[in-house]
Amino acid sequence: MLLNLLPLRRYRDFRLLFVGQTVSLLGSMLTYVAVPYQVYQLTKSSWLVGMVSAAQLLPVLALGLLGGAFADRLDRRRLLVWSEVLLTLGAAGLAVNAARAAPSLQFIFAMAVCMQAVNAFHRPAMDALNQKLVEPADYGAIGALSSLRHSMAAILGPAIGGILIAWGGAQVAFWADAASFLVSVVMLVLMRPTPAATSAASGHWQMIVEGVNFARSRPELIGTYLVDMVAMTFAFPVALFPQMAVPWGGAHAAGMLFASMAIGSLVMSALSGWTVRVPRHGAAVVVAAGMWGVFVAAAGFANNLPLAVLLLALAGAADMMSGLFRSIIWNETVPNEMRGRLAGAEMISYLTGPLLGNARAGYVAAFTSVQFSLVSGGLLCVAGVLGCAVVLRQFWQYVGARADAGGGVVETSAADMG
Repeated sequence: MLLNLLPLRRYRDFRLLFVGQTVSLLGSMLTYVAVPYQVYQLTKSSWLVGMVSAAQLLPVLALGLLGGAFADRLDRRRLLVWSEVLLTLGAAGLAVNAARAAPSLQFIFAMAVCMQAVNAFHRPAMDALNQKLVEPADYGAIGALSSLRHSMAAILGPAIGGILIAWGGAQVAFWADAASFLVSVVMLVLMRPTPAATSAASGHWQMIVEGVNFARSRPELIGTYLVDMVAMTFAFPVALFPQMAVPWGGAHAAGMLFASMAIGSLVMSALSGWTVRVPRHGAAVVVAAGMWGVFVAAAGFANNLPLAVLLLALAGAADMMSGLFRSIIWNETVPNEMRGRLAGAEMISYLTGPLLGNARAGYVAAFTSVQFSLVSGGLLCVAGVLGCAVVLRQFWQYVGARADAGGGVVETSAADMG
């Protein structure tokens, strides 16, 4: 079964949000390539590339849950508008710094941290608003559409970013990112105002505690967080891409490596309709996370760019499979009045792993080799997710909400398909 596009036709505000965030995400992917590439060019150190991610982890941990509480208390559309405006300023600041004769490494780190702090409020608001704009029957479809959007941006953005950097330097990529945020702001302004999800009776701290207690009470949620964090912490390879690209063509090769995992993600998203037939959502997440580790380890043995891109694309497909089932579990489990807070918790889980993973990959490569970093990380990932399956038995056995009494899945309509 192919991708379900019905939500884009049915819901005007979802369509506007989708278009704006697609353009914005495409721009963000330019910066996603430009920052680590510029850091590597300035320092020739994969360890310092990884340390950018380590620095970005701090605002995620400090503000992730608070951003979720704001998303459940304030107008989510307005929160997104202000977030996009601040991100525009951040991208412009990076562009000005990159245009200097001697760009400041400290400024790059500072802007990366500040923009990640803004994302701590942006991401929960966007996730919660998405859920509010469509009917529950379309949750699976919008999850797949969001995955497709990310995959397309993650393919085109790095490829375009590599070309722009090779042509005019990192500052061109940063200015393009700033322009993309402005497009998103226009789309958000055109949307109808959305009311806050809850009243302001509870304080932010109390709302955070309520969200944490809810997550702790649901083993299926805890499982999605832990499995993804383990897989990404051990096997996330992005910090290694600038160094891997040096013998294969520099900026152009780096763009291909940064886009590689998204190629597999795009194929998996486009063919995601089969997921409606899988009742064991927890097991699907574990299996997909294990496959991610296998393909990352295999990429360590690639001796040319096409083979590396192929293996990383397969890793990306496995990661998207995990992400699709995690998204279904989240949307089926979390009520909308708590969606912002739980989206904050989800953000901490799915960003902490990659950020720690980049730091681990860069550190190991600096003291051993890129190959050892990839292979050891992939194998540790497989061992880690298998350990999660043993320890988290309820998650491994978790059956989705649409499973029928016979163990199958109820196919209610095409709108339920991812």
